[in-house]
Amino acid sequence: MFSLCGKPFVFDGFPDPSDTWEIIETIGKGTYGKVFKVVNKKNGSKAAVKILDPFHEDIDEEIEAEYNILKALSDHPNVVKFYGMYFKKDAKTGDQLWLVLELCNGGSVTDLAKGLLKRGERMNEAILAYILHEALMGLQHLHSHKTIHRDVKGNNILLTTEGGVKLVDFGVSAQLTNTRLCRNTSVGTPFWMAPEVIACEQQVDTTYDSRCDVWSLGITAIELGDGDPPLADLHPMRALFKIPRNPPPTLRQPELWSTEFNDFISKCLAKDFEKRPMVCDLLEHAFIRQIRQNERALQKQLMEFIDIHQQMGIMEKKRHERIHTKKGNFRDSMTPNQNDVDDLATLEVLDQNSVTDQLQKRYNRDQIYTYVGDILVAVNPFRSLDLYSSQHSQTYIGAKRASNPPHIFAVADIAYQSMVNYSSDQCIVISGESGAGKTEGAHLLVQQLTVLGKVEVSSRRRVQWHIEHNEINNVCDDS
Repeated sequence: MFSLCGKPFVFDGFPDPSDTWEIIETIGKGTYGKVFKVVNKKNGSKAAVKILDPFHEDIDEEIEAEYNILKALSDHPNVVKFYGMYFKKDAKTGDQLWLVLELCNGGSVTDLAKGLLKRGERMNEAILAYILHEALMGLQHLHSHKTIHRDVKGNNILLTTEGGVKLVDFGVSAQLTNTRLCRNTSVGTPFWMAPEVIACEQQVDTTYDSRCDVWSLGITAIELGDGDPPLADLHPMRALFKIPRNPPPTLRQPELWSTEFNDFISKCLAKDFEKRPMVCDLLEHAFIRQIRQNERALQKQLMEFIDIHQQMGIMEKKRHERIHTKKGNFRDSMTPNQNDVDDLATLEVLDQNSVTDQLQKRYNRDQIYTYVGDILVAVNPFRSLDLYSSQHSQTYIGAKRASNPPHIFAVADIAYQSMVNYSSDQCIVISGESGAGKTEGAHLLVQQLTVLGKVEVSSRRRVQWHIEHNEINNVCDDS
C-alpha cells in the first residue's frame, strides 16, 4: 500500500492486466522501467503500458502524482489519454503496477528533430510553431487546473501518427493549491530546469510557479532547432551550476532563424521568472499565431514528417535523467566513477572527507588542478611541473572545458571568451593561504591572457583579477 491523497491505497484493488492486455513488444525505457506496446484482448485496440515496481523505495510519491494527474486531467487532446491502472501479482518475478496509456506511436519530438538533422534537414518554423502551440495548449490545461508539469522536454512531448501532440510523464508534476501557489522543491531534468527551480536546492526561501514550465518549453524550442538542449555536452551536475550563472541561452545560430522564433525563445527564457510570460500570453505571440487558420495543413505535414522518419528507422535515444532533490540522492547514472573525477561537483557525496580524499589522490598523480563546479582548486606542488609550455597554452585556447584536464589556462580562456562573446568585463578571484601559490597563479593567468590578447583590438576588453585584498587590473590592449 501507499498513501493516495492521505488515504491508504490498496494495490489489490486494481484489476489484473492479464485479463485485458497482452504485451506485444518493448517500445521504450522510462525512468523506472520499460514501456511496452500492448493489445486489448477484447477489441484489438493498442495502447502503451508503463510498468512500475510499486515497492521501489523511490517511486511511491511519483506513482501517486502521475496517477492523480492522469485520472483527473487526461481528457484533453494535448495530454496523453489514461486507460487505467492495473496490478499484476507475481511472487516469482515481483509484483507490478501497470499504467496503461494512449499509444503515441509517432515517437517523441526529440526523435523527429534529431532524425531530420541527421539527414541534413530540419523542421520548418511553421511546423515548430504548430508543435509548440500544441504543447502550450496542453500546459494551459494543466496550469488552469493548478498543476505544473516540471519536466517539459522533447522526450516528454510525444506524437501520434495522426499528427497529434501529447504531453506525457507526470511523475514529478505538482499540484498547486489556493494556499500554496508556489513550490520549493528542486526537481526536473537538469538541462531543462529553470534557474529558480535550481535555486531551491540552496536557497530555502526561493519558490517558483507554473512559469518554470515556460522556461523548459523555451529550452525545448532550442532543442528542436539545434537537436540538443544548451549545455548538453556538459555533465548534468555542471549544467546545474551553469544555468543560473549564464546569460539566457539562444539557438546555436540565431541568424538562421526568424526574428519571431528568436523572440519567442527569448521571452520563454527570461531569467527572472516574474518577468517571464504565462502560457496564455505565449499563445498570443506572433510566432505561435502564424499557425492560425492553417492547423489542419500543418498537422498533415507533420504526419508526413513522422512517416518519413519511421521509414528511415528510429534513432537510438540518449536519455537525460531527471533529479529530485527531495529524495536526497541523484540517479546512479548521473554519478561518475568516484575514483577518477575532474569535477568534484559531480560526486554523489560532497563533504570535507570526500574532497580531501579526491585532492590527495589527484595530487599523488601530479594532477594539481581540480574543478568544483565553476571553481578551480590548485594545490601547490612546490616543484616544477611540465604544465605550462606553449603546447599546453595552445591546447586550452577556445576548447570545451571537458576536452582537457582541469588547468588555470582553462580559467583564463573561459574569462576571455566570455568577455568577447558577452561584451562585459570579467573577474577572476584568487584566494588561498600564505604559500598556496596565489602570485604564481596570477602570473600564469596573465601569461595565458597575453597569448589570448593577440587578437583584433575590437575584441579586447578589460579583465580584472582580485587577489585577496589587492586588486591587479590588467588591460589586454596593454599586455
